[in-house]
Amino acid sequence: MRRYRLLEHTADTGLVAYGHDLREAFANAAYGMFTIIAGRRGVRARVKREIAVSAPDREALLVAWLNALLYHVDAEELLFCRFQVTELTETALTAEAWGETIDPGRHRLRTAIKSATYHMIEVAEGEPCRVRVILDL
Repeated sequence: MRRYRLLEHTADTGLVAYGHDLREAFANAAYGMFTIIAGRRGVRARVKREIAVSAPDREALLVAWLNALLYHVDAEELLFCRFQVTELTETALTAEAWGETIDPGRHRLRTAIKSATYHMIEVAEGEPCRVRVILDL
């Protein structure tokens, strides 16, 4: 199964991520977002961050999850390459993200993402499960 696909949007970019369950779809959304930021190569899983977010519904949870990861890019200059959502309910998410500090000699930053947005947001269970999010550049 494909992890994600990019969506073209007028001034922003977006993605649809897939998974056998919603936990995998949320993890693949993060993977796709970091591919947009820095490509697929060169980021090593050297440090781990535990991420916990809550929100009123699953759509808001997707936005909170991705924005929490973006916080670590801005505050700690971290890039992530691996994600595992360990718990996902209607209103809470707990996950682990692995990555490393940005190294300008090895990492080629491609696109800066300001935030995940609610525009066209979708969280759909099924086979496969899928999530859609637009990212503000």
